Parts: sequence; structure tokens; C-alpha cells
Amino acid sequence: MSMLAKLSALFRGTAHEAGQSVVDANALKILDQEIRDADNAQGKARDDLAGLVARRRMAENEMKSFGDQIAKYESSARTALAQGKADLAREVAQRIAELETEIGSRGPLIENMKAAEARLRSAIATTDQKIETLRREIDIVKVNDSVQKAQTSVALQSAGAHSRIGSAADSLQRIKQRQAVNEEKLRAGQELEDKRTGADLDAKLKEAGILPGQASADDVLARLTAQEIKVVTPLIETSAPVSKDPA
Repeated sequence: MSMLAKLSALFRGTAHEAGQSVVDANALKILDQEIRDADNAQGKARDDLAGLVARRRMAENEMKSFGDQIAKYESSARTALAQGKADLAREVAQRIAELETEIGSRGPLIENMKAAEARLRSAIATTDQKIETLRREIDIVKVNDSVQKAQTSVALQSAGAHSRIGSAADSLQRIKQRQAVNEEKLRAGQELEDKRTGADLDAKLKEAGILPGQASADDVLARLTAQEIKVVTPLIETSAPVSKDPA
């Protein structure tokens, strides 16, 4: 195979694959359009059937009219014969013969029209059933396609959510680490400030009970009790009775 032939085959193969990919990607749209085309064709078939039925009924009405005319002319022919009017009776008989010929020729045509109607009705009914079955299958395919798209979207969103959660957790950990570092910096700064002012030494002395610290509730109650005793004692001494010497 020449290089040109190979390139041509490659081009045709690539075009076929590209075309098939486009068809597959738009399969549901194509099916919907094909269903619409089939519905349009069915509508045309129904119109044709309606026209055929109308023509057949018109032919049947003409046949009935021919039969009514034959009955009328036969009565007229008998009357003409009874009156001895042979020429007129022959003329009426000629008309009857023409009507019978029309009936004879149109009878098979009407039967053929009836048979065509039956075939067309059957074909329309069969096609309607096929279209309806295909439409139901397309609906199922559409539902499955929607479900699969939703599942794919959920899976992608879930993966994205896990990624975002991991990123948020990392950010949270970095914030905690930064806060811990800042807290240590503040603690170290406060320790340096306490050493500079001697506050750390005062705290150690207070804890050892060497440097007076903040009074407790027990201390306050003890002080108040002592003050109360000091106030009450002079009053007792002042109100005591003076004893008289019996001598």
C-alpha cells in the first residue's frame, strides 16, 4: 500500500472515530429527533389513511346511488313496456346496463381500497407500538443518564470536599501552631518584665509567706474579732460595781 493510500485510510479512520464520538455524545438528541421524524411520518400515514377512507366512502355512496337509480329505472322500464313504449323502455334498459357496468367495475376497486385500509391501519398500529416502546426505553435511558451524571457529580464534589476539608485542617493546624508560638512569646515577655521589675521575686516571697500578701477571709474575720474584743473589754471594766470594805 502506498503512503498516500495509507494516509487516506488514516484520514477516513480518524474521521469515522470523530464522527462516532459526536454521534455517541449526542445519542439522546439524535434519538429524540428520530422519534419526532417517526411521529411526523405517522401523521402523514394517518392523513393518507383518512383520505383513502374518504374516497372509499364516496365510492360506496356512489354505488348505493347507482343501485337506487337501477331500482328506479327498472320500475320505469316495466311501466314503459306495459304502456307499449318499447323504444323508451330500451333507452331505460341501456341506462340500467351502464349503471350495472359501473357497479361491476367499482365493486372490486372498493374491496381493494378496504384491503389497503386494513393494511395501512395495521402498519400504523404496529409502528405506533414500536414508537411508544422506543419512547419508553428512551425515557429509561434518560433517567439512567441523569442518575449517572448525578452520581458522577456527587463523587467529584465528595472528592473536592475531602480535598477542601484536608486543606482546612492543615490551615487550622497552622493557626494553632501560630497561636501557640505567640502565647509562648507573650509568656516569655511577661517573665522578662517580671524579672526586670522584681515581680517574680515578690511572688516567690509571698508564696513562702515572707512577704505580706493579700489578706484572706480568715485573716479579715480574725482582725474584726480582735477589734471587737478590744472594744467590749473596756466597757466591761467600766460597768463593774465597786466593792465596799465591811470594815
